[in-house]
Amino acid sequence: MALIVQKFGGTSVADADRIREVAKHVAWTRQNGDEVVVVVSAMGKTTDELIRMADDVSSVTPARELDMLLTAGERITMSLLCMALAELGVEAASFTGSQAGIITDTTHTKAKIVEVRADRLTEALAQGVVPVVAGFQGVSTTRDITTLGRGGSDTTAVALAAALSADRCEIYTDVSGVFTADPRVVPSARRLRQVSFDEMLEIASTGGRVLALRSVEFARNHHVPVHVRSSFTWEPGTWVTEEDPSMEQPIVSAVTSDASGAKVTITAVPDRPGIAAVVFRALADSAVNVDMIVQNTSTEGMTDISFTVGRADLGAARSVAESLATEIGARGVLVDEGIAQVSIVGAGMKTHPGVTAMMFEALARENINIEMISTSPIRISCVVRASSVDDAVRALHDAFGLES
Repeated sequence: MALIVQKFGGTSVADADRIREVAKHVAWTRQNGDEVVVVVSAMGKTTDELIRMADDVSSVTPARELDMLLTAGERITMSLLCMALAELGVEAASFTGSQAGIITDTTHTKAKIVEVRADRLTEALAQGVVPVVAGFQGVSTTRDITTLGRGGSDTTAVALAAALSADRCEIYTDVSGVFTADPRVVPSARRLRQVSFDEMLEIASTGGRVLALRSVEFARNHHVPVHVRSSFTWEPGTWVTEEDPSMEQPIVSAVTSDASGAKVTITAVPDRPGIAAVVFRALADSAVNVDMIVQNTSTEGMTDISFTVGRADLGAARSVAESLATEIGARGVLVDEGIAQVSIVGAGMKTHPGVTAMMFEALARENINIEMISTSPIRISCVVRASSVDDAVRALHDAFGLES
């Protein structure tokens, strides 16, 4: 008998019919002799609707109250699913994030899990009850309700799987797994049978939307096998697991893209020790997450510092940069929102030379200019014009033969 954590995303529980289908699958899993803990997201576009309601009543949305509001969506789903399970003769009990023992830090709207106290879930399982947990939420160390940010239900599911020593965590969504590229951009993209945790981390951090980055980090750190599947077809999907050292790794596993960022450039910065430290300490203190960084060659004692940030952090990044420009004697600040990032990811890149050259040649053949470059042992990312990013993805997918 295995212990399985099953997470169902918003499209999987979008309406009454979908909730009944999910209940049937949970019941089927139980009938096959496995124990199940279920994690659910809010139904369909419920979270978006709650945010719209908040905007309708006030131009001021205190983060604490927004968290309290948004957690209602998952609580609705968990109760309805328990009712659907009851009709099938399966005893189930709903738990909010706090009742499930998800303890977070005190950062509202994007809290981090610091501890999982899963005693109540363990007790429910021992009594033959299926725990249904509201994803995306927890309770802070100061006893306030918090939310975990984008993809928070994935993180909840993997964190619970780790705390309960589950045999696996199944993430059910509206796609049948992880693909070599976004099938909407590359129709010939194929589903991957398996990817390593490290590859999935790079895919998630560079625009792959199937799994939330923090959920993959949890899975890797706690060695939780994750199975990404479709709740519409129930077919086997993609396994995210430890890298198998006995297997030859593909040079490139996937091509990803992300058009949700912007580039900020502080121009004519005095080129002296400590300036970069001042800039990026100020950004860190304002909770701005910086991705790529480029500093141009110094000319007459002046240089430009460019960095990319997510669109959500752009306002704070611009404000910090403009304030610092005066303080450090820079000329000014430029913001470019017309960029996108395209990346190739593959564990085999560590042992195959020439991958960088192949990537640059493929982009050159499409007359796509590269503005910034960032690398890791298993990833190469380039900033290009947003208008060219889909062409870049298709060119790279073709250049590395990922359709076969």
